[in-house]
Amino acid sequence: LQARHLFATGLVDDVIIANCFASEEEMKALSEIEPGKLTFRIELEGEPNEAEEKILFEHPHFARGDMNDYAARSTMPRITYKDASIPARNTRDLKRGDIVIVNENYDRYKGELHVVLKDMPNDGKKNVVAHLPEEELILLDYLDAWKTFAFKK
Repeated sequence: LQARHLFATGLVDDVIIANCFASEEEMKALSEIEPGKLTFRIELEGEPNEAEEKILFEHPHFARGDMNDYAARSTMPRITYKDASIPARNTRDLKRGDIVIVNENYDRYKGELHVVLKDMPNDGKKNVVAHLPEEELILLDYLDAWKTFAFKK
């Protein structure tokens, strides 16, 4: 986690492994880091439908330049998936670290993905599809305007 967030923020260019030999697991984790891109490990909440799955794991994401205190918005999926079916499900109130996709109850923004930065009520228009595990929440401090990001299970 430490190496991932340092690389993602652009603060570090090289990592020196202090133990004698890096384990296979350590080498695999380091090889998956994409410098400059925050990659969040997430825990799914229920089974995403086909469109939600593609929005989460296949569509490129970046935080809009006009970020607010409540959520980082990835707006391009709403264009790509404007005709997809995204029925309302799991519309519980939102907690810091939740990953939500706007559902069909808000047609203009349907398909838009939000990373929740501050707890707030849900108006029924946002499906909570995943959340960050506790140890990943620190990465939210590095999610700035125009920052690219991705998710992995």
